[in-house]
Amino acid sequence: MMVKKAAVLLVGTVFVVACSQRSSPSSPSATALGTSSQSTSAGSASQSVGSALHAQGTGRVGFGFNGTVSGFPTGKVFLTGGGAFDRVANLVQSGGGFRCLDEDILQGPLSISINPNDPGPCRAGEGVRWDTAALLPSTTFKCTGAGTETLKTAVTSDKTVVLQADFYRASNGNEESFTAKIIVSDGDIASADFPGANLWVEKVGCGTALVNFNQ
Repeated sequence: MMVKKAAVLLVGTVFVVACSQRSSPSSPSATALGTSSQSTSAGSASQSVGSALHAQGTGRVGFGFNGTVSGFPTGKVFLTGGGAFDRVANLVQSGGGFRCLDEDILQGPLSISINPNDPGPCRAGEGVRWDTAALLPSTTFKCTGAGTETLKTAVTSDKTVVLQADFYRASNGNEESFTAKIIVSDGDIASADFPGANLWVEKVGCGTALVNFNQ
């Protein structure tokens, strides 16, 4: 039964990404994001998900998504990927591709490299992949950072996941370039201010993404 569920998750994630690429011609292509190292990472992640979450039963939630976020003064980020998590066991394995678009990101964690050998922000056109550093129970967030915007809260559930994610630039290889929180949800995360927003990257902003959650 778990083998069948894993197969459904993988097929669902591929379907989500493929559909979004067809419907979002402005998004970076699969070729741009699909490096060999990313493929290897995805394969390893799938194996880890299968072994670490196999015994978690109904607590295991799979998800996939594809979208773009913006809203803070500078920067726009494209994210795609997915994985699985278990809130009770506090287990997660997820990752995918990312790219900084249009302009450099000059605020927040994506503006400050954690790699001492490659300082500076995520610049337009940079970015290869992301993976998960931790599953978070919740986070507060804003979509624009404006002082007049209401501070909101997202809580990890069966339909929403809050992650601490590591981001990698091609020039840094397997060394993390940045770390930031992300939110992925199958419903509105800021319905009062930004209806339809279901994806967020810390101090970059919110966006509307194609998202799929399943158990």
